[in-house]
Amino acid sequence: MKVAAIAALGLCLFARLGGPLRAQAVPSSSAPSLRLDAGRFTVVAEGRDARLARTLLTAAQANDTFPGLPRPRAHVLIAVAPNAERFRQWVGPHAPEWGAAIAIPDEQRLVLQGGRAGSDAGDPVVVLRHELAHLALHERMGRLPPRWFDEGYASVAAGEWTRDEAFETSLTMVWRTLPSLDRLEAGFFGGASEATWSYAMAYRVVSELQALDPVNGLSNFLSYWNATGSMEKGVRQAYGMTGEQFERHWKSRTRSRYGALSLVTNISAVFGLFGVILLPLYVSRRRRDRRKLEAMRAQDLAQDEAARASALQALLDAGSESGPCRAPWSGGIVRHDYDR
Repeated sequence: MKVAAIAALGLCLFARLGGPLRAQAVPSSSAPSLRLDAGRFTVVAEGRDARLARTLLTAAQANDTFPGLPRPRAHVLIAVAPNAERFRQWVGPHAPEWGAAIAIPDEQRLVLQGGRAGSDAGDPVVVLRHELAHLALHERMGRLPPRWFDEGYASVAAGEWTRDEAFETSLTMVWRTLPSLDRLEAGFFGGASEATWSYAMAYRVVSELQALDPVNGLSNFLSYWNATGSMEKGVRQAYGMTGEQFERHWKSRTRSRYGALSLVTNISAVFGLFGVILLPLYVSRRRRDRRKLEAMRAQDLAQDEAARASALQALLDAGSESGPCRAPWSGGIVRHDYDR
């Protein structure tokens, strides 16, 4: 992200530029207490962010080339804000609510949040790379790139692959009309949700430009664009197609790649949501049915017992009504005496 100027930063923050690699105290209460210099980078921070400051300085030096651009040479100041309040104070009113860092290309400076930043601030090394890409692009191209290309390029340079998630999980990809490149610019000023979508689209556009030339990537395109001052001419000379043809190309590629995927992803999410909602109801219903079945079985068993007891009682009652029983003849010899 970039703004034309930075407000309320204070001269004390940047009063001590240049010099060897060192940590240095700054007496002003509004200035950072730590400064590190190496190569073309200066990092200023407060003592609590000393480890982060050294990590950022090391990362900036270790990866100081950017896609399609010559190696940057301008000196860069990296200011690590200790908290959100100081971040807003240094940046001024231009930073959006969701901003984790701000690049000021005209001054080759950037401000990012320190160790107290929230989880939504992202990986500070990736954020730093994103903002440094803005500065490198501006150093080479000046004010030629529009906002959407600036943001898309920085996302590609930083390897922000998660930008694709906006397409993969957006059901609107199935029917939403992708905007023209001219209209893409407005999305960065439409709130956090619309800005997220615009960042994703800008990332896709620059990715597709880079993929058109597997050998040179963006190098020829940026060189032609810079030489002619026209993005349209840069596209024609680098890729042999008009700007309108490229627009159709990136839209078709994006829709064919992510349209069906977003539909499947969202259908799966819907079924998953229904599963979360209905599973407790299903379990409760199964338990209730089980209790009813057990009660019915107990009732049937009781009825069977009662029926058996009633049948036995009936047999006993029938035997008592027929009188005493005589023992049957057991056989043997019977002797009769007759009177003669």
